[in-house]
Amino acid sequence: MNKTLKKYLPRYLLGFAIAVLLMGHAAKFYNIGIITRLDAIYYDARLRLTMPGGVDERIAILDIDEKALGEIGRWPWDRETMSKLIVKLFDKYGIRLIGFDIVFAEPDDSSGLKKLDALSKGRLKDSAQFQSALQELRPQLDYDARFAQTLAGRDVILGFYFSDESGINSGALPAPVLPKGSFDGRRIAFTNWASYGGNLAEFEKNAAGAGHFNPLVDFDGVSRRVPLIAEFKGRYYESLSLAMVRCYLGFPPVVPGFPEGSGADKIYSGMEWIDLPTQQGIMRIPVDENVAAIVPFRGYQGSFPYYSAADVLADRLDPEKLRGRIVLMGTTAPGLKDLRVTPVGSVYAGVEVHANLIAGMLDGDVKEKPSFVLGADVLQLLLAACVMVFLLPALSPFKSTLVTLLVFATLMGINLAFWQSANMVIPIAAALLLVATLYAVNMSWGYFVETKTKRQFTNLFGQYVPPELVEEMSRNPESYSMAGRRADLTVLFSDVRSFTTISEGLEPDQLAALMNEYLGAMTEVIRDHRGTLDKYIGDAIMAFWGAPVADPEHASRAVTTALEMQKRLLEVNVGLQAKGWPELKIGVGVNTGPMTVGDMGSPVRKAYTVMGDAVNLGARLEGITKQYGVGILVGEVTRDLVKDAFVFRELDRVRVKGKIEPVGIYEPLGATGTLEATVAADLESWQQALAAYRAQDWDRAAALLNDLESVRPHYLYKLYLQRIEQLRANPPGADWDGVTTFETK
Repeated sequence: MNKTLKKYLPRYLLGFAIAVLLMGHAAKFYNIGIITRLDAIYYDARLRLTMPGGVDERIAILDIDEKALGEIGRWPWDRETMSKLIVKLFDKYGIRLIGFDIVFAEPDDSSGLKKLDALSKGRLKDSAQFQSALQELRPQLDYDARFAQTLAGRDVILGFYFSDESGINSGALPAPVLPKGSFDGRRIAFTNWASYGGNLAEFEKNAAGAGHFNPLVDFDGVSRRVPLIAEFKGRYYESLSLAMVRCYLGFPPVVPGFPEGSGADKIYSGMEWIDLPTQQGIMRIPVDENVAAIVPFRGYQGSFPYYSAADVLADRLDPEKLRGRIVLMGTTAPGLKDLRVTPVGSVYAGVEVHANLIAGMLDGDVKEKPSFVLGADVLQLLLAACVMVFLLPALSPFKSTLVTLLVFATLMGINLAFWQSANMVIPIAAALLLVATLYAVNMSWGYFVETKTKRQFTNLFGQYVPPELVEEMSRNPESYSMAGRRADLTVLFSDVRSFTTISEGLEPDQLAALMNEYLGAMTEVIRDHRGTLDKYIGDAIMAFWGAPVADPEHASRAVTTALEMQKRLLEVNVGLQAKGWPELKIGVGVNTGPMTVGDMGSPVRKAYTVMGDAVNLGARLEGITKQYGVGILVGEVTRDLVKDAFVFRELDRVRVKGKIEPVGIYEPLGATGTLEATVAADLESWQQALAAYRAQDWDRAAALLNDLESVRPHYLYKLYLQRIEQLRANPPGADWDGVTTFETK
């Protein structure tokens, strides 16, 4: 399996599991309440953000307000008053049509006609004069008949309501806009109620039409939609707003609209629009799955002019304010209980809901929510999931945040574009929730899981490896392992000279403090040059380069570390002298070669270390530094790898204990180009002396060594002068290879 896939697979699976869960909600297999609520909140915010505002003068609201109740009396007003009001509106004010967001459900007995009829059948039934007078007065006192006559011939749309209270019907229903059986075989989720409250039959008969004024109340108590067609006992009735628009257009027929390919025998058979054919063309009104229209609120309450009914009756209103207008009569008086919760107000006049819908239908601004919106929601979830699931695991927290914000902005930008340009409502809460959740999951994963991985690496390697290497390793933990492996590495050993003597001269606490100071300083140098600290062996230090993090410069870093350790020791000794403690001298051995590196040991205790002949040689080199009076010895392989970066003095060819093949040993004098002229001159003379020595030219070798010793004495020169004396006394023969053999470690 691909390493990247293996590393991120758990996050991929978790991300797509979350996406599939949300897709199930989008596809309506089940409902997740929080998403539905978030969609409603976003819908309301988007609506308020994009409302056109202003006042639409085409539709006026005739208000039964507190002023009207105070002047005319409590509601309901007598039918004589209502007749006068309608006559004034049409004849004097010249309105186009009127719709009532109220119901005339009960007979009006305020004229006293009912009592007079009782007298005519009782005590005064034999009074011809009374009977004659009653018949003459009846047309004037029968307010309901006069109101019905007022309705006749005028564009008046009455309102009625449906109720969930079963069996309680009142008044009369108008003729259905579509007959029973119009949608047989189609699965359409019409709004369906148990009972109705209608107007008196004679009013229904004389009015131009009637429509229900029931808005739908969503799960959160907010009215956002009005069912344009509702079902009652198999018949279909239009809303007040639709009836008024049809009246305005000359009562075109209602033609249900179905998308191409849908039908009674198809999986999808819902209605998506209503067509009203007119001479000017077809008015198409989008509807949702409940055959409800989404109310296109143009602004907060007051987006249509309100006029008090009292001002109309008292002729205080300029007729031009109503001339040619569509009028809705309703109430804003709190006591009459026609206040709604809407996206644009928690206390909103119900009559203005219908005004907004009428204006939206006339303008073609009713938002649509077609069947393919379901698929669009699922698709945007899938696309967002692909981007977030595959990108975030591989990105840093900062880049992940930028990608998340970009996806958020893209989703919202596309959604607003559909809302504004295509007049289409597409759900977005599930997609935004998915993006937010995947971001949170990835950030949490990075914090908890990857932080745990880093802690594990710190526990495994932190005591050996510098913190910056642990950080580097933790980015790709699968690339590193404690398991043993073979690799070309460089090892370093260092040891304090005459440590036994030093320790015997100090108190235990002083010795501990001295070693802590010394080991701390040397360890810092090793870590500064990316070395892996293997172990402390008493006063000795073992370190290596090239593992666990591969480093092509492992040999160079090790040599640099050895030189820096000697320099740092000078600083340490200054502090030790200030405390009256003895100075320290150390020998350092460095060697490069194939080694086995890994976690080694027993079930009781293990350590991340290196083993092999190259390691053993490194330890032997440290051990023989004192034999040559130098602080650092480097093996031949190490020297060959870094000879261009450093200047070396070849000291000898040796055969250490346990090895058959001789190796060259070298002392690093410093970085190339940094040697003083005197040191460079001494080095040249030394190389000549060493060449003469190996050629058995004892006189020339001795002369060169004596010259060096007289100028700048060194133990190395004395060592070789002693060897020359011994070899003169005991000539080695012509096959002598010049190799020094050590029988001890």
